[in-house]
Amino acid sequence: MTLPTPGRSRLVRRILQVGITVAFLGFLGWSLAQRWAEVPEVLADLSVSGLVLAGLAAMAGGCCGFLAWRAILADFGVDLPASAAMRIFFVGQLAKYVPGKVWPILLQARLGRGYGVPGRASAAAALLAMLITLGTGLLLTAGALPLLDDRAFARFWWTLLTVPLALTVLWPPLLNRIIGRLLRLTRRDPLPRPLTLRGVGGAVGWSLATWLGYGVHLWVLLVDIGADGPDLLARSIGAFAGSWSIGFLLAVAPAGVGPREVALPLLLGSTVAQPAALVVAVVSRLLLTAADLALPVLAVLAAWTRRRRAGVEASAGVVASAGVETSNSVGRPGGMALSDGPTVERVTTSEPATRQP
Repeated sequence: MTLPTPGRSRLVRRILQVGITVAFLGFLGWSLAQRWAEVPEVLADLSVSGLVLAGLAAMAGGCCGFLAWRAILADFGVDLPASAAMRIFFVGQLAKYVPGKVWPILLQARLGRGYGVPGRASAAAALLAMLITLGTGLLLTAGALPLLDDRAFARFWWTLLTVPLALTVLWPPLLNRIIGRLLRLTRRDPLPRPLTLRGVGGAVGWSLATWLGYGVHLWVLLVDIGADGPDLLARSIGAFAGSWSIGFLLAVAPAGVGPREVALPLLLGSTVAQPAALVVAVVSRLLLTAADLALPVLAVLAAWTRRRRAGVEASAGVVASAGVETSNSVGRPGGMALSDGPTVERVTTSEPATRQP
């Protein structure tokens, strides 16, 4: 019997990923088609102001996710200027739309090398940011399930089984031991320094803020179509965190496309009518994709602005230095300058050097 080659295995895996994603999207399209008569009315309820506010909340959630990743990177002893860190994170996040969870990690490590970030620190920070986001999302899902519909609990009770794993990810001593053993097994160099409770705590805090931003994003859309209730915001946070976590755990589609949109209406349950929940799920995906595209553009513009400002300051410094040399040479015999040695030109780099341990 011949064993399957790695190339053939990858091809089969890609075909399965595409097939399952198409099946989820097909189910979502079929559900919309079944209630299409009610969809235009729901779309008419959405306002421009509501869409803008929901988009801004999604961008705020993305920025908090960036700060969680940066907290972990700083805990490894890597100090990056904000513009460089934004470029690495947000541009790297575009790779999540490629099938496979590893591509954002690889792209962020590649971008980080341009700023002197050790590859192992960059890859570990990206992986840990994913795991902490997943861990906090699962904890929020477990806490919100009693608030959601009974059918949601019946379908997704299994997410409670992942809570011990989520807690493991959030405890630095155990996490350091697991990472160290994995690095030894793969014959990799150890991390620059172990994770601390302060660093992981900061990442956890920013991850919770991430879920708050995404929950507000969903809450704004639900309010815009007429949903209400005293616990609507808590339901929105729990439902979004649950749908994102389910999409991540299924790992069959890039950026959770398909499974997340199917899970979100089921988690919302009786919070809103089914047609409205389906429309909100699709509109939410479109706004999140727009935010994922806008944030890298803003990050690149910020990095470009910083480089340009640094270049202007360096040029101004050279001109000012030349002016001083000229004024000092006036009135001396032979026009000689006051300096006794050669003039050394100091060049200002576009990005500060990265501090490494």
